Amino acid sequence: MSQTRKKNSSDGETKPRTSFVNKFLRGSKLMSSKAESRKESNDLATTDFQPSNDAQKTATLDTAQPLTSDEDWGSRMEKNEQFLQKLGSTAVDKCLDLNNCRLTAADVREVVALLPFLPDLEKLDISWNDSVGGNLHSVTQQMHLVSKLKILRLGSCRLTTDDVRALGEALKVVLELKELNLSWNSEVGGNLPHNLPHNGAFVGQLLPMMQNLEVLDLSINRNIGASLNSIAQGLKSTSNLKVLKLHSCGLSQESVRLLDAAFRSLCELKKLDLSCNRELGGGFEDSSAQLATLEHLEVLDIHQCSLTADDVMSLTQVIPLLSSLQELDLSANKKMGSSSENLLSRLRFLPALKSLLINSCALESETFTALAEASTYLPALEIFDLSWNKCVGGNLKLLLETLKFLASLRVLRLSSCGLVTEDVALLASVIHTGHLAKLRELHLSYNDSICDAGWAIFCQNVRFLTELTELDISLRPSTSRDCGQWFRHLLCAVAKLLEITEIGMKRWKLPTSQEEELEHFLQDHRRSIHFDLGEFQ
Repeated sequence: MSQTRKKNSSDGETKPRTSFVNKFLRGSKLMSSKAESRKESNDLATTDFQPSNDAQKTATLDTAQPLTSDEDWGSRMEKNEQFLQKLGSTAVDKCLDLNNCRLTAADVREVVALLPFLPDLEKLDISWNDSVGGNLHSVTQQMHLVSKLKILRLGSCRLTTDDVRALGEALKVVLELKELNLSWNSEVGGNLPHNLPHNGAFVGQLLPMMQNLEVLDLSINRNIGASLNSIAQGLKSTSNLKVLKLHSCGLSQESVRLLDAAFRSLCELKKLDLSCNRELGGGFEDSSAQLATLEHLEVLDIHQCSLTADDVMSLTQVIPLLSSLQELDLSANKKMGSSSENLLSRLRFLPALKSLLINSCALESETFTALAEASTYLPALEIFDLSWNKCVGGNLKLLLETLKFLASLRVLRLSSCGLVTEDVALLASVIHTGHLAKLRELHLSYNDSICDAGWAIFCQNVRFLTELTELDISLRPSTSRDCGQWFRHLLCAVAKLLEITEIGMKRWKLPTSQEEELEHFLQDHRRSIHFDLGEFQ
């Protein structure tokens, strides 16, 4: 879940820099080759826009000189394309995407100078640019020029208290906004304007201004939980909301009660992400009734929420009623292992389910049996993750009918399930009969109890997975083994698997003869296949 923050370039560069505005305007679809269009844009710049001194100088220098010929126009277009490729961004008249472009404070000022030329702008993404923090007010002051904006993404911008306050003022004129992303900003929900009675109340006050809001992402802001009361009240005014992401927001048991009260107003909600809120455990015991009213909900993510046995009991009454549900993530809730038999059994009432993630739940024999039986009623299932549930080992036969039945299965993850040779032989037989023909990813890593004979049977049959793109049979970090003769069978199979690009074999040691075999194989087939041998590469 974590993302790596890229270091921004210094604001104090001494090397002359070609104007960002100039380069953008050369490639923007908005700036057509017609002189009339250029004139309108220049008029707009002089009448409606009052930039800061530096930005005004830049805008004047870049737009004062008209293009005199088609040749001159073409030359500028070409230079702009080169610049955009270097910047790694996208620029068209309705979309300005500068996500993770290492913008400097000067660049932010130039973005401000662009806004008068983009009256039809619908998407502005300046996420993952640290220099936006502390400078957002310069952008929001011109937000009235892009009043058609529908998507605004400000994730990981180091937004400050003043930035959030300025954003609130700007949103009063952006009435068509449908998506607001403020994720990965640690100040949001925490150290907000001190004159408000509760931290984060300001965020709650923003929501009633956005009647058309469809996507709200406040993830990775761990102080949100402390101010959820105000936010939950604001959510009652966003009846068009379709996506609500509160991943890792420091939510508590009380948060569930507050959200439950808001759910009755969110009848259009399709995706709800409450994952990685470890203090949430116990909150669903008495506060999950309104969750059942979300009849359009397609995605429910409550992984790593420390669900208790009472939570599971309460959710057993709710989740099976979500008939539109397509993705369910219950993973990393270890207390589910002995208490989820009824819940898992009732998943059979979710025929639209496409993704079921239940890895790392410490399932026991009874709960796994209930899941195996229910899974035969899930014909649409495409992703099935049972990894890190040891009870699967020696019991894969319980999934035999499921594996035969799931014709649409694309991803099967059975990593660290304690699989034994009999399990992998059974899997090989299912593969041989063509029941998993659509499988694209198969993860069998960290199952060290499978002997060479088992791997040989598997590798002889894996060639029937004609759409497979990724296979992982890596060993645990604490172990290593020599590859047996099965490696030759694997190479023969891979030669027939035209879609495969990644094979995980970490900590499997190849003797010299097999290293040479692999080298010759890669030379002969000249395909982009990565054999990941880890430290033995």
